[in-house]
Amino acid sequence: MMELLERTRRFLWLFVELGFLTILSVILIYLILGDSSGVFVKSVADNVVNFAGAVPTPSLVGFAVIVAIIYLVMQRLR
Repeated sequence: MMELLERTRRFLWLFVELGFLTILSVILIYLILGDSSGVFVKSVADNVVNFAGAVPTPSLVGFAVIVAIIYLVMQRLR
């Protein structure tokens, strides 16, 4: 049972990484080609900009603090 859960977790994490790399690739294409990059690429870039603009600054600061704490704890555990 644990093996199945571990395999599922690895598969889902791989799926998340592929999705993130896809979004980064589309943003890179938009940065290189600009407005001539196509409808799909422009719509993805617009969605990313809208999402980034909608997140309030205190939430970003809180997220950065949490990531820093997790990083420090992981370094101490090694």
